[in-house]
Amino acid sequence: MNRPFNFSAGPAVLPLSVLKKAQSELLAVADTGLSILEISHRSKAFMHIIEEAEARLRRLLGISSEYHVLFLQGGASLQFSMLGLNFFKSRAAYVDCGAWAEKALKEAQKLTTTTDKTVDVLWSGKSGNYTYMPAELPYGELSLNSDYLHITSNETIQGVAISQDYQRQNTPVFCDMSSDILSRPVDISQYDLIYAGAQKNMGPAGVTVVILKDSLLAQTNPGLPTMLDYRTHINQASLYNTPPVFSIYVLNLVCEWLEAEGGLTAMHAQNRKQSNAVYALLDEYPDFYQGHARPDSRSLMNVTFTLPNTKLEKTFLAEAEKQQLMSLKGHRSVGGIRASLYNACPDEAVVALTAFMQTFYQQHH
Repeated sequence: MNRPFNFSAGPAVLPLSVLKKAQSELLAVADTGLSILEISHRSKAFMHIIEEAEARLRRLLGISSEYHVLFLQGGASLQFSMLGLNFFKSRAAYVDCGAWAEKALKEAQKLTTTTDKTVDVLWSGKSGNYTYMPAELPYGELSLNSDYLHITSNETIQGVAISQDYQRQNTPVFCDMSSDILSRPVDISQYDLIYAGAQKNMGPAGVTVVILKDSLLAQTNPGLPTMLDYRTHINQASLYNTPPVFSIYVLNLVCEWLEAEGGLTAMHAQNRKQSNAVYALLDEYPDFYQGHARPDSRSLMNVTFTLPNTKLEKTFLAEAEKQQLMSLKGHRSVGGIRASLYNACPDEAVVALTAFMQTFYQQHH
């Protein structure tokens, strides 16, 4: 099969071996004789799948028994509201480091319209066009009185990311890791709540993973809608209603693949090697390939850059597609070029991309 190279920011590339296994089991999974698309979410077969998925996530990320692991729906966008509904009492602190962090911030601000709640923006990169991340969490007097501090570890649109886990203090830290979870080792102890849509590094769209410290639950606000209360899903082991069965099934296969590939340390080394190859061209030809992110905040997942003009960018994208280099167009809100290099991106894709970029420069500079 001559598959094109997929640089989509999400839903994103999946390991070919995972796709093949899912294909082989589509008509009958395990010994059920039934498709994964039609088995009951309360069947023994699916219970084994979801328990295995949780166990693999715990091993890969080093998640202790102090934390719950949930498989929810609604994407990270629902979590923007859900975490506030559960834990925002009077004061919340936010780091505004990019487009997705800003969306999370705006959802929190909606919870203040008819109450005495306050949202503090402790740091913002907006005036600098979101080109870098703070060197450390901006703790101060405001954060000491906050119910939580919210950060986004990787911004897919601007291509900026934290280089390592921030060191927490006493304020609970909540983190949107949708676009870099499972791409590197994570010190889970630095976070109280992590959430991530699966469609970047974990599987197909449809399931959202939430990693939640048990001690947080004592602070849950009363009177929540049943489906928006984390305790509902904890008490029912993510099975209060029908979960996204197929998405969880593929997530489990991806985690199995990650373990076979050497885990997150190996993935981090691969991701660094691949992104460095692309960033090297940006550094070599800075007047032609104009990188968005400051070098100390460059994302390993999403390499973003522009060309000297939009006409040249359109030519770049059209010629790239002819070379089977797909989905390189930047987000509609910022334009430019974006190469998403998630875990399942093969080395061959990066070799093909950098060779194309080198040739394109020689022909058009």
